[in-house]
Amino acid sequence: MENSGQQVIWYDRYSLNPKEFIIGLGKGAAVCGLLAFTFYRSLHIFLWMLPFSLAGPVLERKSLLEKRRKELAGQFKESMMIVASSLSAGFSIENALASSVRELSVLYGKDGLIVREFAFMVQQIGMNRPVEQVLEEFARRSGLEDVKNFAEVFSVAKRSSGNVGGIMRHTAEIIRDKMQVREEILTMTASRQFEQKIMNLIPFFIVFYVESASPGFFDQMYNTNMGRMLMSGCLAVYLISYVLAKKILDIEI
Repeated sequence: MENSGQQVIWYDRYSLNPKEFIIGLGKGAAVCGLLAFTFYRSLHIFLWMLPFSLAGPVLERKSLLEKRRKELAGQFKESMMIVASSLSAGFSIENALASSVRELSVLYGKDGLIVREFAFMVQQIGMNRPVEQVLEEFARRSGLEDVKNFAEVFSVAKRSSGNVGGIMRHTAEIIRDKMQVREEILTMTASRQFEQKIMNLIPFFIVFYVESASPGFFDQMYNTNMGRMLMSGCLAVYLISYVLAKKILDIEI
């Protein structure tokens, strides 16, 4: 999407480039190979599972989307500190945004996500577009609740003809504090997420260790129908456990 000569970002959209697509596909194929080798030791099963590797690029896209959104959220928190400081100094919201661009450029460079967004908003405001409309568009594109709240509060304050500067300063401080609490909670759960990743790998380590220590120990599991059924059951339990662990640790704040 092009607007005024500058490309704006929709943070719920992402197109993988060829390199990212190949990386995602490679990860998917590697997972299929690991599961086929660990639970079946069968090339035939691996070839049967290989089409599922197409989920790799989908998951890679989702991961990159989430990474970019988190990056924007972190930068937005810093921008709220700067905006709140400018508003406290008596700047209007328009001038506070323009002043923030310079300071944010020092922190994140000219290509920083929030720098590009603030610069684009300043450009749009300079073209006599209403500030509330520009903020609402940014909130809609970002998909971040905090940006949406900031835009909504500004719109209400503008319509009520109240102390816009004071209201926005207070709102910016609240959003900043809320995002800091969110980061603290994520930091506290980081160790649990790391433990989850280790636990996900333990079944594979156990199988590889036993097989290397006692070659042929699992032959009955791979060469008989009953063994294959048991290993299929183990694979199903592992996948269910993996999904449940992800949901438990996926805390929405």
